[in-house]
Amino acid sequence: MSAFREIEAVPGRRHVRLGPLSWTLRPRAALVPLLAIVVLLVVGALNISLGSAQIGPLDVVRTLVGGGDRRETGIVLDLRLPRTLAGALVGASFGLAGALFQTIARNPLASPDILGITWGAGAAAVAVIVTGGSYGQISGPLAQLGVPLAALVGGLFAGLLLYALSWRRGIDGFRMVLIGIGLAAIGYNIVYWLLTVGDVDDAARATVWIVGNLADVGWEAVGPVAVALTVLAACALVYAHTLRGLQFGDDTARGLGIRVDAARGTLLLLAAALAAVATAVAGPITFVALATPQIASRLARTAQPPLAGSMAVGALLTVSADLAVRVVLPGVPVGVLTAILGAPYLLYLLVRGRRA
Repeated sequence: MSAFREIEAVPGRRHVRLGPLSWTLRPRAALVPLLAIVVLLVVGALNISLGSAQIGPLDVVRTLVGGGDRRETGIVLDLRLPRTLAGALVGASFGLAGALFQTIARNPLASPDILGITWGAGAAAVAVIVTGGSYGQISGPLAQLGVPLAALVGGLFAGLLLYALSWRRGIDGFRMVLIGIGLAAIGYNIVYWLLTVGDVDDAARATVWIVGNLADVGWEAVGPVAVALTVLAACALVYAHTLRGLQFGDDTARGLGIRVDAARGTLLLLAAALAAVATAVAGPITFVALATPQIASRLARTAQPPLAGSMAVGALLTVSADLAVRVVLPGVPVGVLTAILGAPYLLYLLVRGRRA
């Protein structure tokens, strides 16, 4: 007789046991990322095919396998494919970071842009741009690494500062959100001060970056963000069981044997690292991390934002927004569109929270 057996069945989930181990299967939660990935493949194909120079689907496939002409190879392999892949990876990073932050704080308003992580990254990157470090005073490979490396360091520093200021014999989610809003205010005021005192040309370059832009992203960014997302996502999945325990409150989590403070601090730093990596590649694309966990949670009908679902929906949202700005609104940075779409959603969350 097999040791694997179903021990309970309720609508939307099944509890199964394998020897001494047991876990819950949620078919709907598993279906959401699969469907999102299928739609993402379709949208990604359209993003590669459509544009000022349209390339047919068969021509795209032929180019991907090495059979396209020089023009098609340049458009598909050098411009649109790395941009699409980077958009998906950046969106997945923001989606996972938002899911972690919202679960830790037990608050749908908790996201990297609200908590100041992306603005910390933005302030550091703009400081490098305005001072000319990545354009004139540094040469060689460091010239290409200047802005992304500064954004990564700035985002991680903002995450550490958020953790340190939120700590009062533990981390309270409400206090963390309030402190994060304050850090975000400091970050964007530093950014705008730097834009004011900097050179006009440098300020223009910095302005394009801080609104979130995938136009200049190439293959040099795809590899690092893919490696970082793989490592950080694997670490987050290790803590998936801990996240489920944290959603019930600190006392219940401690009763389940979870070291609440250490787990919450580790997860907060993981989320900050994810947001910093995404911001380093494409700038602070706002509201992706805020909206995607809630969208994935509603689609999966789960109380806690699903990690895989948030990653898939974040990737789909970012690539879809990039397709829209390329085809419908050429010249508009992708971060502008996500901000326009995300602002009403933020107001909805605030109104719903006030009513509650």
